[in-house]
Amino acid sequence: MPLETMNSNLVNLPKRTTRALQCLALALGFVALPTWSAEATPTGLWKNIDDNSGKPRALIRITEANGTLQGRIEKVFPGPNEDPNPKCEKCEGATRNAPIVGLVMLSGLKKDGDEYTGGEILDPENGSTYRSKVRVIDDGRKLSVRGYIGIPALGRSQTWLRQE
Repeated sequence: MPLETMNSNLVNLPKRTTRALQCLALALGFVALPTWSAEATPTGLWKNIDDNSGKPRALIRITEANGTLQGRIEKVFPGPNEDPNPKCEKCEGATRNAPIVGLVMLSGLKKDGDEYTGGEILDPENGSTYRSKVRVIDDGRKLSVRGYIGIPALGRSQTWLRQE
């Protein structure tokens, strides 16, 4: 069938069919949009995997307010000989001896291209605070979290797994 005939057949579709196709395309666009935007942001619940043992350590909820990310520990996964309700014994200031569950461990991150930078991360195990940056990877299923001193090359990374 010549191209001109095909084009004229498409143009001559009944209005009802044309309208139905337009509505279907619009609906599919709205369905795909929430999936894409959920994958593009680090907000949500994440499982922190210890980079040394490979075992889960905590669930951290990342929220965004005024363009800045914050991560709060919601649950810990203590080992068999560890305190089930640990406190941040090595932390300083207001967080010293604070329960780890409920502790803000990630703060101040702002969007910078395809990652969030300029923040800080608290390591409750040693009480130290490091500069940090995060990037959503693997179609939104994982979060690359880097804590460092001075420059990003001087630090360590963890991969967190999206839980919701």
